[in-house]
Amino acid sequence: MSQRSLKVLESMISVTEFYPLGQAEQCTGAAMAGLDANELPKIPEEDMKALKAAVGKGNLNEAAANAKEALEMADKITVNIAVTGKTGSGKSSFVNAIRGLEDTDKGASETGVNETTMEPTAYPHPTYPNVTIWDLPGIGTPKFEPDTYLKQVQFSRYDFFIIISCTRFTSHDIQLTQEIQRLGKKFYFVRSKVDQDLTNENRYYDAEGKLKQSNASVKRPLQYSESAILEGIRENCIQWLKTGGGASPRVFLVSRLDLGKYDFPKLQETLVDELPSHKRLALLRSLSNTSKEILEKKKQQLQTQIWFKSVVSCAVAAIPLPGLSIACDATMLVTSLKAYCRDFGLSENALAALARQNNKPIAELKAVIKSPLCEEITKDLVIKILTKCAAGAVQYATLFLKFIPVAGAVVGSVVAAAFSLPTTYLMLKSFLDDVAADAVRVLEVVMDEAISNLEKKDKNTRTP
Repeated sequence: MSQRSLKVLESMISVTEFYPLGQAEQCTGAAMAGLDANELPKIPEEDMKALKAAVGKGNLNEAAANAKEALEMADKITVNIAVTGKTGSGKSSFVNAIRGLEDTDKGASETGVNETTMEPTAYPHPTYPNVTIWDLPGIGTPKFEPDTYLKQVQFSRYDFFIIISCTRFTSHDIQLTQEIQRLGKKFYFVRSKVDQDLTNENRYYDAEGKLKQSNASVKRPLQYSESAILEGIRENCIQWLKTGGGASPRVFLVSRLDLGKYDFPKLQETLVDELPSHKRLALLRSLSNTSKEILEKKKQQLQTQIWFKSVVSCAVAAIPLPGLSIACDATMLVTSLKAYCRDFGLSENALAALARQNNKPIAELKAVIKSPLCEEITKDLVIKILTKCAAGAVQYATLFLKFIPVAGAVVGSVVAAAFSLPTTYLMLKSFLDDVAADAVRVLEVVMDEAISNLEKKDKNTRTP
């Protein structure tokens, strides 16, 4: 393909700034793409440079090879999370929860009231093994003294630390965070088992939520208030950590029994936001879908790869599809759609686990899903979806061809690119939007059930 012909691809991958449709005619790239500011995600700058360099040389195959390499490297990025805390704090149970496992599942971290972690133990995520949760021994034991702890657990291999306690944090925890901070890494305090704290506090109130009797040694509100109790727990932790010399500590309140409640979703968001940008997608894909915010972040990060996938599909191992004016790698597209389903928990195994964890029939979850599940993605289905998207891509292909010469041997390949790239892009984007929307609907079903169960529990607890 000639250098002049490759301008079509260069225009497409150069659209890193957004233009409203009304200004499209003022910008070649935007006019050709025909997309508004909310439709086309930005591509990471370093990856864009490699693609543009290849296109500038007039080499479509090299551009596709660079895009393929960027995608493969993204899949190999590792995230290592260290979790530590004293015996009985719920550390191992938290390790299981963040991996999407129950304590009794195969491959789960061993839990118990006695110290079960005698050395740093790696627990790769069952679906995304490039994300590893490390269950570390508690600090302050005879074998792991504070002054040698970080060296013993090989501090350098972790991206950040999560320090867990089910009561209040110790002086050893504070000493550990000071050393972590000195060495330039992030740490997060997690106060576990807050559901037990709420249950314990509830005993002091009658069926109407009024304080049974005042106790001078413990100041409690006259009316039961879950938010006030939780805020008191948080503030108590923060004040203790500050007293020990901690700098502006953040404390996240969690319950292993209900990860979608309290601060676990906020913890997930914070971990993602504070990771280096190139590692965020790797962590996001592994996180359980506990909030709409996490689902939106997943979608946004995955959108940044759509152009790369489109370029690779239409240049590497591209095969003309019967009945369509496009050529693409259908096998790669099958893989991509299956991955989207896994990322948003839309597979038989993921839905079965979610239904089991929330005591719901799996049929109720499937009832709100409009997209095919992971197991239903086939080459025939991909071709069917491409056929639907091809009509919408025609208007973009027409614009592309206005900038391409129509003489010489390059015509066939240029026309194929003009139709294939926008069709593939629209198909991937549309499917990603659909599965993300399905995941939100599934989450809403689970959240509604959790609220209903909470109301029933609260009612039963207050019955004299």
